[in-house]
Amino acid sequence: MSQYTPRAPRALIAEDEPILAAALAHALQRLWPELDIVATCPNGVEALRQGLALQPDILFLDIKMPGKTGLEAAEELAEQWPDGVAFPHIVFVTAYDEYALAAFEHAAADYVLKPVNDARLGKTVERLQQRLRDSGGGSGTAATTVTAAAAPTTTATQAAGSTSDDNMARLLSQLQAMLPPAPRLQMIRAAVGNSVRMIALADVVYFEALDKYINVVCQDSEALIRTSLKELLPQLDPQQFWQIHRGTIVNASAIATAVRDEAGKLSLTLRQHPAQLRVSPLYAHLFRQM
Repeated sequence: MSQYTPRAPRALIAEDEPILAAALAHALQRLWPELDIVATCPNGVEALRQGLALQPDILFLDIKMPGKTGLEAAEELAEQWPDGVAFPHIVFVTAYDEYALAAFEHAAADYVLKPVNDARLGKTVERLQQRLRDSGGGSGTAATTVTAAAAPTTTATQAAGSTSDDNMARLLSQLQAMLPPAPRLQMIRAAVGNSVRMIALADVVYFEALDKYINVVCQDSEALIRTSLKELLPQLDPQQFWQIHRGTIVNASAIATAVRDEAGKLSLTLRQHPAQLRVSPLYAHLFRQM
C-alpha cells in the first residue's frame, strides 16, 4: 500500500501594519518552521483575492483592516469557497481586550493578540497542528505519514466543510453579540420623490444590498434606503429577520420553503413573492430539519 508524507501546511497572513505582519511571520517561522507562509496581504480585499487563489490551510486575519475587515473577508471567503475543498482554519489577529476575547474561547477560530506574544502564539500553533492532523490536512511534522487508504473521502470532505460553515456562523454570531446593542427599528423611512414613505417592518419581505443602498422589497412594491446591511442588521429583531447571505436579510415569516438543488446549493421560495433567494453556506444551518 502506498504511503505519502503530507505536504507542509500553508498559511496566509492579512495585516495592514507591515511591522506587525513581519513580526507575526517571523514568530511563526520560529515556532513552526515547517509552515509555508504563501502570502502576506495588506488589506481584506487582497486577503479575499489571494485566499481564493491560493487556498491555504490557515488564515491569519487582522480584524480591523481597510477595504474589508477580517470578519468580512472570512465571511466572503466562506461564501465563495469551492465545493469539495476544506475551508481554512482561521486565526483572528486582534487588539480586543480580555473581556471581548471571551467570545473566541468557545468558537472554532483562534486569536492572536497584538503585539504578538510567543507564549500565546505557541498555544495557537499547537491547536492548529492538532486540527490539521484531525482533518487529515497538512502536517506540522515532516515525519508524519498516512496511507492512501486513509485519505478523506468526498463525503468526509463535505462534512468537514459543513462543520467549518457551522463554526464560522457561530463565531460571527458571537462576535456580533460583542457589539453594543442598537435601538430596534419600528418603521423603515424611504424617500420616494419629494415624500417619505413609511414602511412597517411586518410588510418587508426581504432586504437586498445594492451598492451604497438597500432595496426594501415588500409584497407588491420596492423602495431604496441609503444605508448598508451592516448598519441595518443590528437594528432588526434577529428572531424575525434572518441574514441568509452577505447581501440579503429575509423576513422569516415570509419564507415558504428551503430547497437544495443537485449541486447542494440552498435557495428559498417565498409565500407571497416570486423571488427565489440564495442562501450562503454560512447560513444553511438556519434551515436544518427540526
